[in-house]
Amino acid sequence: MTQLVFLHGPGAGACADAYHYQRLHFPGSVAPTLPGHLDGMRCPDVARYTEWVRGWLWAQGLNRDLVLVGYTLGASIALQYGLDYPDEVKGLVIMTVAARPKTREPGAYDMRLRAAEDPKVYEEWLQFQRRAMKFVGPGLRERLMERHREVGPLSQYHDLKTIDAFDVRDRIATLRPKLLLLRGMDDPGNPPEYEKEIHEAVPGSRYVKLDGAGHFPPTEIPERVNALIEEFVAGL
Repeated sequence: MTQLVFLHGPGAGACADAYHYQRLHFPGSVAPTLPGHLDGMRCPDVARYTEWVRGWLWAQGLNRDLVLVGYTLGASIALQYGLDYPDEVKGLVIMTVAARPKTREPGAYDMRLRAAEDPKVYEEWLQFQRRAMKFVGPGLRERLMERHREVGPLSQYHDLKTIDAFDVRDRIATLRPKLLLLRGMDDPGNPPEYEKEIHEAVPGSRYVKLDGAGHFPPTEIPERVNALIEEFVAGL
């Protein structure tokens, strides 16, 4: 029996609420809220987040046949977990992810720092989050916007720094768990096609491009993503 684990990122609410549709659709699945996202102290890097997630899972007796699903920071954690502990992981479903440090538009970090100090920039930051979630249904979007307010721009700043320091290019070709890569083709940020690089490096991986989805496909097009997850799990 596989165990689905959903890992969130700094976007779409920056907590497990982003997997609202998946938790409803997959009974028995789990979605931890990472430390430093609403509560607790953040981890300094992806490796340390991975150890936190592993400890959280082991504490519940969940230590084998894992299928890790994640985007952005959560996807980086899933990749690290699959590389470090392949005997515990059967599969990975990841998106909006890179195996190397990401590049960002000028001012991406500074905007979060200034938003923590300047109320006007803070409102600009909130509107930026709202635009990034333009494909998310109105009800859930507002719920996630409230989570953004609770978590705050500094948490997102540290998450982006953590993601952009992640680099497993020297190991990615050795990944053993089965891999499904998803990409939202209408991401407002239009990031480079990092997922394709991973797909080309990992033998036997599958790469699916999703129209009508942006930065957070599980939150934006849940029925299509859930169906892909079901198909993936059935093939393990």
